Amino acid sequence: MSSRPTPTARQARLGAELRKLREAAGVPNRHAAAQLGVSPTQISHIESGRFGLSEERLRRMAEFYDCDDTALVDALVEMSLPRFGNWWDEYRNVMPPQALDLAELEHDASYVRAFEVVHIPGVLQTEEHVRAASVFFEPSLSEEIREARVSFRMRRQQVTASGTPYDVIIHEAALRMRVGGSKVARAQLEHLLLASEREAVTLRVIPFTAEGFAGAGLPMQYVGGAVPQLDTVQFDTTHGAEFIDAPARLSRYRALFESIDSAALPQDASLDLIRRIAQEL
Repeated sequence: MSSRPTPTARQARLGAELRKLREAAGVPNRHAAAQLGVSPTQISHIESGRFGLSEERLRRMAEFYDCDDTALVDALVEMSLPRFGNWWDEYRNVMPPQALDLAELEHDASYVRAFEVVHIPGVLQTEEHVRAASVFFEPSLSEEIREARVSFRMRRQQVTASGTPYDVIIHEAALRMRVGGSKVARAQLEHLLLASEREAVTLRVIPFTAEGFAGAGLPMQYVGGAVPQLDTVQFDTTHGAEFIDAPARLSRYRALFESIDSAALPQDASLDLIRRIAQEL
């Protein structure tokens, strides 16, 4: 086992899921260590994502923990496999680690549900929109770093072109933000209309006139895993992306997304509203 100084979110999540299985089975750390022929410290490192483990050892651990959920075990095995040639690795010295984790999360998603209040979802932004927003939020960036970050955002958009179901709800406020000026804003709305034509994309709007909608805090994505136990909620914050995977909190956010869903217009009416706003620019 080789140590990882900084596990990725995927590696840390694998370790956390193994810890959940062990704790659910009531197996002490030292007993798990004896089963694998390692030290208790190494089990702790596995469960923190700092050490990887082979498929054979992972399946042996799952069996020792009496986990008979074949789909979950197979998904954990898939998470444990080494990865090479990831497109996001090219940006490892340019983008914050959370951004790379988000790209990997989207790459592995079985589906994505997104909600935005005052921003256009990142994977649906035009290049001009991304650049204008970057200048506003990070004016001190060098031109080289800025262009690399724009490139990264553009490549993240593979998730909507790959066939992964992408269900996004945008508040009307975001559609009326003139990021980069009227010309850039109009092109952005036209880009949303084009994106909505993709079979996997569902785009709906919560209008200002929606009655009973009380708002919903931060923008967020609900990312479906290979099995429901591996779902993740992702937030954008001023200090980077944050990820939530505790079962009770996932349940809470599933319910919140359903409430948001009920406040949104149907897709046809949503696209008509986007067209009207574009015509006003």
